[in-house]
Amino acid sequence: MAEDYTAIIYRTEERIARITLNRPEKRNALNPTIRNEIVDALQRAERDDDVVVVLIDGAGPSFCSGYDITPGGGPGARRTEFISAKWFDGWTDQFTRSCLRDWLTIWDLLKPVVAKVHGHCLAGGTELASMCDIVFAADDATFGYPPMRGMTTPDVPYFPWKMTMARAKYLQLSGNGISGKLAAEWGWIAKSFPPDQLEAETMKEVRALATISPDLLAANKLNLNQTYEIMGFRAALSTAPQWHALSSRLRPGGGDFGRISQEQGLRAALEWRDGAFRKVGL
Repeated sequence: MAEDYTAIIYRTEERIARITLNRPEKRNALNPTIRNEIVDALQRAERDDDVVVVLIDGAGPSFCSGYDITPGGGPGARRTEFISAKWFDGWTDQFTRSCLRDWLTIWDLLKPVVAKVHGHCLAGGTELASMCDIVFAADDATFGYPPMRGMTTPDVPYFPWKMTMARAKYLQLSGNGISGKLAAEWGWIAKSFPPDQLEAETMKEVRALATISPDLLAANKLNLNQTYEIMGFRAALSTAPQWHALSSRLRPGGGDFGRISQEQGLRAALEWRDGAFRKVGL
């Protein structure tokens, strides 16, 4: 039941299922609850013959600030589908495997999934958005992956598949953010609009898309996806858990962010990670 959701809002209208991330007080940070509910809602929309297109957006000032790294809400929180901690936690990186599994739900869904992005779309939020079939954003939205500066490789390494090599390397190596307008110019997303026009322009696009027969939409989505899979898309993404484990656990400085966060607080850890970039206006 849609009423059972606690971290998202789910509603359907005009052949569109709308999934709204609804943790505005946390900038819609992705904890296990909201991720489970997103996946459930996606699968629910796929089963509903009255739904043709799925739209994902966010309540409050931002689309999504990333994975919830606060105590009890972040990567340390175990999910029910995780397997034996004793045998697998130390080397298989179950958190990253779960992220990849969740967002491949979007890739595999027979119905197109559109993201409407405003405010901040960071780290895990960019993974969620980038796995959507189409992304529209506000011109002044901020896209970026700051954890690349001091923590790990991405949980879902989408960068090479969304833009040119030069731009993918710039963003993944630096962790810098860019505006929604520039993200559209770089080909990371489909289009950007002035903030006060984002809702109207997105709905114009989505309503038109929803008039197409769902079987034809599915055929075109599967045709496109198969082409990217022939080029190695899924195989490349499947390397994410290994690189994430190496960069977070075996790399000499892999635990520095977590150690500083535990000893001095999250604010100090973020300053350690991002301070040098802020000082030069990045």
